[in-house]
Amino acid sequence: MSRLFATAALSLGCLVFASGIDAAEDAPHSGAQQDFVHGAPQQPSRAWTLAAGGRIYDTWWDALDRKKPEGTNPSYPAAGKRTGATTWRCVECHGWDYQGKDGLYRSGERFTGIKGIRSARGRDTASLVKLMRTPPHNYTPEMIRDDELQRLAAFIQSGQHDTDASIDRTTGKVRGDTGRGAEIFQTQCAVCHGYDGRALNWGTAEKPGFIGTEAKALPWEVLHKIRNSHPGAAMINLRALPLSDAIAVLAYAQTLPEK
Repeated sequence: MSRLFATAALSLGCLVFASGIDAAEDAPHSGAQQDFVHGAPQQPSRAWTLAAGGRIYDTWWDALDRKKPEGTNPSYPAAGKRTGATTWRCVECHGWDYQGKDGLYRSGERFTGIKGIRSARGRDTASLVKLMRTPPHNYTPEMIRDDELQRLAAFIQSGQHDTDASIDRTTGKVRGDTGRGAEIFQTQCAVCHGYDGRALNWGTAEKPGFIGTEAKALPWEVLHKIRNSHPGAAMINLRALPLSDAIAVLAYAQTLPEK
């Protein structure tokens, strides 16, 4: 994929995307929002834990309100074409379809030769936590605390979805119930994104980044964020609803204007 969602900032409690802005450092939240975006419930539900783990998988420093790592991960493959903080993201090597070199990242600018995390489904979370503390992951407690790493492990164990079952790998077309998607989008997502998905633009005037734009260009990433939310943003997620509902929203989003 050629583009990524821009980093999220917050304005008036709604999700606003602004390229080049670091949400954790440049968009402080109110007390209540800070707790919702970066905190945790006293008794976390399973749905909350999986969504929180999904945000860590996406961009852990924005999800956890941590300092962005400096330099390139020392274990990032020489075959890769990225440098700097992004090489510390789980998704950078394992992909939005969780299949790594066997999926969307089998070639192109995101290729690293690293396998995905699909084979780790059902694995004991303690072993996953231990694995992430050592090379090639190298996550220190200062980066991701033990309790937070448990959320990531829970997501890897039982929070993944099979993108090939709902998104055509070649065309990106989503197979979902657009009628159901319209119901959810118009009653929930539209509060920030508008009924046509163009209330927020995280692109430019010439090359806009609306809901419809991204749902067509990056459906695998958008589905991940529909289910888990965007790291560092006060955005709802559909993790507590059936997977079919998230797919339906994505299918409907592909019908919305791109420009």
